[in-house]
Amino acid sequence: MPPKNPSANDKFKVVAILSEIGQLLEVKGFDKFRARAYRNAARYVADYPGDLAMLAAQNRLTEIKGIGAALAAQIKEILSSGRSPYLEKLRAELPAGSIELSKIISLKKLEKLQSTLGITNLDELKAAIDQDRISEVPGFGKKSAQQLLAAIERYENRGQRLLLLHARRLAEQILLHIQSSAEAREAEVVGAIRRWKETVGTIRIVASARRAPDQLLKHFLELPSITAVEEQTGNSCVVRLIENVRVTFTAVSSAEFAVAVHNETGAKAHVEKMRVVAEEKGFRLNPTTLEKLSSTRGASKTSSPKKVSVKTEEDLFSHLDMQYIPPELREDEGEIEMSLAGKLPADLLTLADIEGMTHCHSTYSDGRNSIEEMALAAEAMGMKYITITDHSPTAFYANGVQIDRLKQQWDEIDRVQEKVKVKLLRGTESDILKEGGLDYPDKILEQFDIIIASIHNRYQLNEDGMTKRVTNAMKNPFFKIWGHPLGRLVQRRPPIPLRVEEVLDVIAESNAVIEINGDPKRLDLEPRWLKEARKRGIKFVVSTDAHSITDLQHLPFGIGLARRAGIRRREVLNTLPVSQFRKQVKPTQ
Repeated sequence: MPPKNPSANDKFKVVAILSEIGQLLEVKGFDKFRARAYRNAARYVADYPGDLAMLAAQNRLTEIKGIGAALAAQIKEILSSGRSPYLEKLRAELPAGSIELSKIISLKKLEKLQSTLGITNLDELKAAIDQDRISEVPGFGKKSAQQLLAAIERYENRGQRLLLLHARRLAEQILLHIQSSAEAREAEVVGAIRRWKETVGTIRIVASARRAPDQLLKHFLELPSITAVEEQTGNSCVVRLIENVRVTFTAVSSAEFAVAVHNETGAKAHVEKMRVVAEEKGFRLNPTTLEKLSSTRGASKTSSPKKVSVKTEEDLFSHLDMQYIPPELREDEGEIEMSLAGKLPADLLTLADIEGMTHCHSTYSDGRNSIEEMALAAEAMGMKYITITDHSPTAFYANGVQIDRLKQQWDEIDRVQEKVKVKLLRGTESDILKEGGLDYPDKILEQFDIIIASIHNRYQLNEDGMTKRVTNAMKNPFFKIWGHPLGRLVQRRPPIPLRVEEVLDVIAESNAVIEINGDPKRLDLEPRWLKEARKRGIKFVVSTDAHSITDLQHLPFGIGLARRAGIRRREVLNTLPVSQFRKQVKPTQ
């Protein structure tokens, strides 16, 4: 985490208030668009990288996406007074505990329970049901109690894994709260988020205190969205948020920070094996410290261990005579053995390596921004090129570009090119048809700079049919990039049935490459298949599958996915300059 931001507390307060207003409006049954506007405003303010107070002082809050004049006025009031009369009004109009209890019971029924039984939270509601006091309330009976129990069970057992995107956003808001403490020195989001896993069961955060870790822990527990404290020790806790998200927080001294971050980052099996390695090398690796034993393995019970200074995670690996293991690899999948042998790649792909954005949609199909807006956004990111790859005609549901509209699109690309420095490449995301053919006739395909071929329909084909479909497509000389290969949507749609290794063997004999799709809802292919592709010498492109300028910012998700598979810079085509990239992906017979 960067050094403490003096305005972080103000920013967090604004985010917390806007978010709560949005939730209370939803509970009251107000216009859903109004409630959503507040929730979105909270997210946009949280994502704003600059000084919010300075922006307000300059009357420029409306420059933040989603902030109109009315919201800007409310934000200024919060920043100046530290409170929101509108929020206070909503709170006064609603029973205590409304946000959580509204997930279970209607507002009208909740008001009855509050007025008769004084129920303000979930525990009190469960107790009232257990004690059979619900039947005392007019309009409630035995059947109502059973229905409430079922609703509570559904609420408590609902899916608790978050998409990585949502987990990261929540974690950033929590970091803002931690930063607002004068006691906070450093903080890091760790665990599955730092390893860029597709979904996250627990948000994990480690922070160092300037003087008193217990005071930093106390400050963390003041987070407004905490609904329950499940565990608490002297320097750590496990809590539940309103969204039923589990969060662990560990507060340590500055000297303990690096080891604690390592301990909380890796998968459990990785951390356990690191402890074994440390012992074999004459150390004891604890959750927050590294200790040097006075003798070798087996003497730890009688020796007096001495704490070793570990200022960074790199120091920790250095003390153990190991290569530094990047967080994305810490799964106990051979990375520790490779580190000990000095065989970890030193050139894992990084965000800075990417020269161009691939797989980008515009308003010509189902994108939300024009070609010019997409180009300017890519240029602002420092990109040297961007591929405009709108959907092909078969994707009628996505306004696929018919042949008679292609010339219009290409003319617009030419016009925009005169206005921007970033190089625009004209392409398509061509549907892979049922028998493996590509959408558009060959005479059209050969005119594109780049062709991404993807499956968007007929997901019901069996494994044989789908494997034949994809391998036939691979043999097409115009096939260059296999887009979101297995078509999965994380937590929503499983991968297509496919004999993946058979397909990879065909790709290895062709000139095709594989897209690493960084759309947080896709994150396709999975690392295990990317590793199999690497064994076959197959190259990759990393994309965002961007349908808006906002989606372009998802590039780190693609980078994280690639790093989990150990992919190196030279294995990714869009690390190349535009002339070399264009040559590599140009469709040819």
